[in-house]
Amino acid sequence: MKIALTVNGAQVAAEIEDRLTLADFIRDHCGLTGTHLGCEHGVCGACSVLVDGEPVRACITLAGAVEGREVVTIEGLEDDAAMAVIRECFSEAHGLQCGFCTPGMVIMVRDALARGRCRSEDEIRNELAGNLCRCTGYAGIVKATGMARDRLARTDRSGVTHS
Repeated sequence: MKIALTVNGAQVAAEIEDRLTLADFIRDHCGLTGTHLGCEHGVCGACSVLVDGEPVRACITLAGAVEGREVVTIEGLEDDAAMAVIRECFSEAHGLQCGFCTPGMVIMVRDALARGRCRSEDEIRNELAGNLCRCTGYAGIVKATGMARDRLARTDRSGVTHS
């Protein structure tokens, strides 16, 4: 099948097999390797990307299902003001170790912060419960998310919009 979509602001068209996942499309057809494949069952969250501004699990989303839509990967958020604050906080709070879960984790943090869903430590933990980290024990991730929430609120640099 033929598909055309926007990936990180660039128009992409390709001939693909019907069963190709969005994660494989992003990695193999677009050459973007920040979208990680962990479980390939939609459980770990390492493959999280934004489709039309909403987070999805790219490993269980068929590439054909995003025909005509806008996909943003971790690479597409390089210049995002909110993501810059989140990355800074993850680094300061030791919210990463091996880094495998980090792209999907920070995408989900960005989304949760944009929705105002990180008012407490319990709420942060609940919002991130669908993303697995095998290294950190989550303490640094939770701390980093709270730090990012506070910094974004203070500086009004969120730059995050949802349709």
